[in-house]
Amino acid sequence: MRRLALIATTAVLCAGLTGFAALERSGGTSSPPPSDAVPGQSYDTNSGTGSGTSSGPDSGTQAAPLSVDAIVAKLQSTLRAQPNDASSWAQLGSEYVEQARLDVDPTLYPKSEAALRKSLALQPRHNTAALTAMAGLANARHQFAQARTWADKAISDDPYAWAPYGALNDALTQLGEDSAAQDAVQRMLDLHPSTASFTRASYTFELHGRTADAEQALRRALQDATTAADQAFCHHYLGELAFNTGKTREALREYRTALALDPTYTASLAGAARAEAALGRTDQAVTDYRTAIDRVPQPQYVLEFGELLESLGRAPEAKAQYGVLEAEQRLFAANGVVDDLNLGQYQADHGDADLAVKLLSAEWDRRHSVLVADALSWALHRAGRDGDALPLAEEANRLGWRDALLRYHRGVIEQSLGDDEAARTDLAGALAANPAFSPLYAPDARARLTALQKDQKEPAAQPPQGRRGQR
Repeated sequence: MRRLALIATTAVLCAGLTGFAALERSGGTSSPPPSDAVPGQSYDTNSGTGSGTSSGPDSGTQAAPLSVDAIVAKLQSTLRAQPNDASSWAQLGSEYVEQARLDVDPTLYPKSEAALRKSLALQPRHNTAALTAMAGLANARHQFAQARTWADKAISDDPYAWAPYGALNDALTQLGEDSAAQDAVQRMLDLHPSTASFTRASYTFELHGRTADAEQALRRALQDATTAADQAFCHHYLGELAFNTGKTREALREYRTALALDPTYTASLAGAARAEAALGRTDQAVTDYRTAIDRVPQPQYVLEFGELLESLGRAPEAKAQYGVLEAEQRLFAANGVVDDLNLGQYQADHGDADLAVKLLSAEWDRRHSVLVADALSWALHRAGRDGDALPLAEEANRLGWRDALLRYHRGVIEQSLGDDEAARTDLAGALAANPAFSPLYAPDARARLTALQKDQKEPAAQPPQGRRGQR
């Protein structure tokens, strides 16, 4: 599955604190317990084990949570009556980011920044909520170095606040600072084991190839989920993990469980479409993708739908989806989103390879994440520069992430360089990890592997022999 960073934006936490559960995953929000909850468990991201106890979902009756639009309206009303309320300005800025994610409306990012700066102007000291929300906003805009700076400021302001460590983990993960990112999520878990922290731990485990630990962390997150929306969030990412490890039917069950809990959860509808396509149920997949995009035209859904249509030979319809994606890219860029990764990935697969190399080289200069390494290596391959591509493909696989697309990219590059043995290993590894990782590239991986295996079995051609005794 192609991962687009645009999809992730943020998940809004209580009291205006903003972070997000897994940046390069498809959208979704988490609403963990209040920020003053007492930590009950220490969860070790090195061992994948926990100790102690933590309270489970509240068995009492809970009021239905307000929608983001309702929260925004309520905060706007409060601020009209109390314009010097720094806390409300901080929460409004955070809610604007969540509203932008839900509506795919980056024009709300400038409004978020204005609200947060207003909060900081009113209360420049001891304003952890606004500082953390600024980190979340920077992450949403893919300004990861700034996000790290804002998160560090929030932690300096209150070292025992848990939410800034989530924003810090998100930023460090995207910057490729893996050890520091693990330290940040471990600190978050120590301070506040919750849906938000366990889902981050899950993503850390997945990036390092520890899929069993990743699933354990998600199930621990599910135990702590206190609302139907949180439970849907956890089931969705259990579906993502199942899909990414080739368990397509299990993935579809998890996506449908999420939708039963929260029928408005569009990420799971798109996930179901992805799984349906992988299972050959293409008519239903097309229907579900259209519904998901009509609700929320997230760039990931648009790209996935376009590639499915292309794989079905419906080129004009696919081109129309790619046009929507290009328009969204321009809108995000106009509102401060630095998106060379996503635009470069798209250009490498569907546009100008040389432009992709230019964009992704600039992104690599900013951050050395495995996602950028993979994208740049693929763009270099597309541009005919396989010698330059291979070291970056190796870098992309350095964490041990069992991601089929990464293995496929490296295998194709190795094949282009004539290293058939390595190519066979990587292409087989990609298909073993997830036989349906892409409607376009999984069939290509199978065709390449079949050809390589055939070449391996056929004896080398012998030079023609003359008559006996003839020199």
